[in-house]
Amino acid sequence: MSLIVAENVKKDYRMGEVVVQAIRGVSFEIGPASFVSFIGPSGSGKTTLLNLIGCIDTPTSGTLSVAGTNIAELDRRRSAAFRGSNIGFIFQDFNLIPVLTARENIEYPLLMVTHISPKERRKRVADLLEAVGMKEQADKRPDQLSGGQKQRVAIARALVSEPKVVLADEPTANLDSKTAHSVIELMKAMRDKSRTTFIFSTHDQKLSDVVERLFTIEDGLLKA
Repeated sequence: MSLIVAENVKKDYRMGEVVVQAIRGVSFEIGPASFVSFIGPSGSGKTTLLNLIGCIDTPTSGTLSVAGTNIAELDRRRSAAFRGSNIGFIFQDFNLIPVLTARENIEYPLLMVTHISPKERRKRVADLLEAVGMKEQADKRPDQLSGGQKQRVAIARALVSEPKVVLADEPTANLDSKTAHSVIELMKAMRDKSRTTFIFSTHDQKLSDVVERLFTIEDGLLKA
C-alpha cells in the first residue's frame, strides 16, 4: 500500500497578472519506509513538491494523499495538526534554535503534544541523541557544534515525533563531502530503524546516487 499518492497534481502561483505554473500535472506513488529523492535544477519545482507533501501548501488541482488523507481537503488548523503528527522536516541550513541546547532543540517539537508525558518525551530525546551519535554534545548550543553535528541534531528533531514521512530540502548542501556521506548513511540507518519514509529535494549527485528511487523533475513535470 502506498504512503503517498499524487494524481495529476498542479500548483499555480499568481504574481500580479501573471500565473506561474510551478507544478504542471504530476502523478507518482511512494511507499512506506522509502528512501527517495526529487532531483532537478533550481526552479524546477522540487521544493514546491516537498511543500505540498508536507502540507505547507495545497495543490491548485489534482489529488495528493498522504497516509490516507487528502491534504487538499484540510483547512489550516487541521493541516497544521496533520503535519505535526505525520511529517518531519530537515533543512539545509539546519534551522536550529540558537538559544537552545541540542537536547532542547530535539525536544522542542514535542512540547505542544499533550498526549506525550514528560517521561516519554525525555526518553525519546535521549534515545535519539544516542542514535545519531550526539549524546556527548547534548548540552551544547548550535554555535558550539560543527555543520555535521547540527545536521545530526536536525535529523533527530525531525524523527522525535515519530512521523510517517521526513522531508529534507537539500540536506547536504552546506556540508563537505565526508560529512555529507556520514549524514546520508545516518539517515539511511534511521530509516531502517524507524521505518520512516525519507524524501529529499536535491541537485547533489552524492545524495542522488544512494537513494533507492529517483524522480527527475524539470519545468514542473516529472521526466519518464
